Amino acid sequence: MTSQEFRDIFYNGVWKQNTGLVQLLGLCPILAVSSSVVNAVSLGLATALVMTLSGAAIAPIRQLVPNEARIPVFILIIAVLVTIVQFTMNAYMYKLYLVLGIFIPLIVTNCIVLARIESFASKNPMLDSALDGLAMGLGLTAVLAVLGGIREIFGHGTLLSGIDMVFGEAAKSWVFTVIPGYHGFLLAILPPGAFITLGMLIAAKNWLNLRAERKLKGANATIVPIEGGCSPAMH
Repeated sequence: MTSQEFRDIFYNGVWKQNTGLVQLLGLCPILAVSSSVVNAVSLGLATALVMTLSGAAIAPIRQLVPNEARIPVFILIIAVLVTIVQFTMNAYMYKLYLVLGIFIPLIVTNCIVLARIESFASKNPMLDSALDGLAMGLGLTAVLAVLGGIREIFGHGTLLSGIDMVFGEAAKSWVFTVIPGYHGFLLAILPPGAFITLGMLIAAKNWLNLRAERKLKGANATIVPIEGGCSPAMH
């Protein structure tokens, strides 16, 4: 794999084909667990780990699996990896495991994971597939982190609330009070607030893309003289 291919895979996963802002896959967990940064990032990283390992596991056997049985086989492999992640969280981050609840085992049926396995890992080498899964997972995690941060700040006036569920009681001092004395904004932590915030993030990404395209067109424009005159024309 060349360095350009490496950059293309990460750019595609994190930005160009971001699962949360472009493909709009897995909206149920995105909207359900993004009420705080800790919950959102934790589920995002768990999904990224499953996508990376499943891509690395499925790519080497893609030619050995009959076409008729590929979906059941893929789901079985994903289910094994999700079970490992679930048991690990249950053992070492039990409080966080209880908060995320059903959304951890539901990674098995998350269309983000299965769609990427079907479209990329089943057609590409192991390293490429693992990197693609990692990039897609990190892109999802980034969206969840921003979405969770915005909702937590507007909803509770804090940031990193619940970090002690991951790093223990000593981490309670890591919580930032962004707005002292804030009484909260209920809409921000309810599902409608999640939809509104996600829509704003999608609009911001589209605006940035349009801005970049206009700059690129301006940089590539050439000055051509008008026939019979001396005034330049932009094309």
